[in-house]
Amino acid sequence: MSFQEAEGNESAPDGTATDAVDGQTLAERMFIGTPAGNDAYIAAIDRCRDAVLSAVGEADRPYSGSTYAEHRERLTQDTIPESGRKIDEVIEDLATDVLEESVYPSDEACSAHLQCPPMVPSLAAEVVLSALNQSMDSFDQAPAATVLEEQVIDDLTSLFGLGDGADGVFTSGGTQSNLQGLLLAREHYVAEVFDRSVRTSGLPPTAEKMRILTSEDAHFTVAQAAAQLGLGEDAVVTVPTGDAHQMDPDELADELARLKQANCHPFALVGTAGTTDFGSVDPLNDLADLADEHDLWFHVDAALGGALALSETHAGKLDGIERADSLTVDFHKLLYQPISCGVFLLSDGDKFELMGRNAAYLNPKSDQVSNLVSKSLQTTRRFDALKPYVAFRTLGREGMAALVDRTVTLADRAASLIRSDPGFELSCPPTINIVTFRYTPERDHPARSPDEWADRINRRARDRLLASGCGVVARTEVDGCVHLKLTLMNPRTTVADIRELLLTLKGYAAQAETKAISNHGIESDDRLDFAPVCGSADEESR
Repeated sequence: MSFQEAEGNESAPDGTATDAVDGQTLAERMFIGTPAGNDAYIAAIDRCRDAVLSAVGEADRPYSGSTYAEHRERLTQDTIPESGRKIDEVIEDLATDVLEESVYPSDEACSAHLQCPPMVPSLAAEVVLSALNQSMDSFDQAPAATVLEEQVIDDLTSLFGLGDGADGVFTSGGTQSNLQGLLLAREHYVAEVFDRSVRTSGLPPTAEKMRILTSEDAHFTVAQAAAQLGLGEDAVVTVPTGDAHQMDPDELADELARLKQANCHPFALVGTAGTTDFGSVDPLNDLADLADEHDLWFHVDAALGGALALSETHAGKLDGIERADSLTVDFHKLLYQPISCGVFLLSDGDKFELMGRNAAYLNPKSDQVSNLVSKSLQTTRRFDALKPYVAFRTLGREGMAALVDRTVTLADRAASLIRSDPGFELSCPPTINIVTFRYTPERDHPARSPDEWADRINRRARDRLLASGCGVVARTEVDGCVHLKLTLMNPRTTVADIRELLLTLKGYAAQAETKAISNHGIESDDRLDFAPVCGSADEESR
């Protein structure tokens, strides 16, 4: 219904309301809790459901192929109009303007990022939690939700073997969880070594010597967290990896020795269980040994790889994760939950006191109930625990594990396809669900080096694939060279789907190569308008 319909006002010939707005009458129709509001909710949800199924459920490709400029030119309507319209008209516009012009992670050829197709049980949970609108900061805003989140956290700490004293909290995802882990590591170290509270007194003068160690293939949020914590990105020491892109424990031991010689203060070690570019898992037991030896806080970023804990086949890849002081796991990656849904786990739940605070209006010290705000970097927070709760209750651990296992197996088979094709070069064998590779041109370029030439063709092929709407793959760099990446998140995707995607990609690469060579090495300036997606126009012209 429109704003005017909700008011029952007469309209002037130009469509403007002639009477003053009656907020009470409007409220009766715009909120659940009245017959009119309940009916409006049913109608709106039904319309949205139909629009989603029409656009997403019946899609024949993962993207329309529209460019950034085309979206800017098309989306010109007022976002805050003076007067409203019928909601079915708004949803109809939404279907055309947004739904039909989105990337669909549910499509079998959408394989670029750690962006999963959300499973049906969790989509149902999203409807419920949005309507309930519980705020997880205090018990009196989310009573049943508070207890349910605590129960889910307890089961997760058991799943990862973190011990009886472990605790945790749901987060927006890996960025927040990694920040929280390093925040607690910093607070704990400064309190123990310098007898000082950073929260009350700030960083000690010797903070410029504090160091965080992590893999050279770790997620950028480790460095970002160091900057946000006032230590600076220079406080992060990256440790070399081997051919499998796992942190080398010998290199780590050498780096710790160098830091000691330089009178630095290493206080945290971040291991990765599932790197973004390769899905690699660091040797967690070896890292835990060194963390124990040097009294380091051991944080494990398992935003991707944490899902392997459900699998009897692949859980062994996480050996040593139970020794972590803190742990990041994302449900909106390989556990198929709608964004956002992550969790931060802490082996010693008492250490949440290092960051907790009390507000008289929200979580006074006298309260005898749980107010989860004391564990979170957020105050207002969604009831995201409901999504994995509904998913696990529906599928069970066995069902969720079967989906994870299928996706990991698909990555192995995709890697076999790439190995068997002389037109492609596999970067390294996949560990979880990420397959990184590169197209190798058949002919040399008369004026470009082999790597520069291959970089350009790989960029072009990826861009043209996206512009066609037939597939979405990612781009990254390995040893300074452009590579492509299949991030396989969809259990519905088959080997045949991957084969078709690779053939299409290879066709675009061959076209770009042939066109350049046939022009005697002078490539035409037919740049695609995908600067926000794949780099600047200057980069495209290299």
